[in-house]
Amino acid sequence: MVSGDYKRQADPTCEPFEPVRCDTFVTEATFGLPIYTWDAPDLVVDDILGWWRANRENGRPSVLFCYVLGKAQRILAGIGDRADGPIHLHGAMCALTDVYRDAGIALAPAERITETMRGKALVESLVLAPLSARGTTWMRRLPNASDAFASGLMRVRGVRRQRAFDRGFVLSDHADWGALLDTIDATGASRVLVTHGWSEALARYLAESRGLETGIIRTAYEGEAGELTAAANESPE
Repeated sequence: MVSGDYKRQADPTCEPFEPVRCDTFVTEATFGLPIYTWDAPDLVVDDILGWWRANRENGRPSVLFCYVLGKAQRILAGIGDRADGPIHLHGAMCALTDVYRDAGIALAPAERITETMRGKALVESLVLAPLSARGTTWMRRLPNASDAFASGLMRVRGVRRQRAFDRGFVLSDHADWGALLDTIDATGASRVLVTHGWSEALARYLAESRGLETGIIRTAYEGEAGELTAAANESPE
């Protein structure tokens, strides 16, 4: 059984992951180290709302960078009807977000940022934008903004420090260490092939601690592992 990328946390924007009994299981290991553990999504949303509220009180717009597909919509679904200010979207977020709404998934109200919106018009806003917008001329419409990134990468302080975000919110669409192990147990597989991310670390642990037959599948793209390597020995937040 080949899993692809997966997570085990509840997410109102997609169907839950279902383990399948099998003899051989191919699993990702994007966050396949014990330091990667995720907080409950509701707690992360609480932190996002608190950060946004504090920025409004200080007269600063809040720019939350996140992935265009999946993560942005998950954040909007988590906020739901709890938003106490305007939410705006970078244009790259709009088409896919509309697809989610058309599918009947409940998301917090949000409007596209228009060309005429800038400065004071956005000072109370939570703005969702792709990471590619950071450092571009598009950001000039949001002077003095506080910026943050929503990703499992933010579990490691060194990554957030290196990227110089004001805040990091640990919200991932990949399984954390415990969820990886729980999923492998649930499959009942005696042979586990690991790919992406910390594949060697997870394969070694499964062989030495669980007595499983393991192997590593190399691919041209190894996920976020390259970004994490320099910070691997950092303490988690």
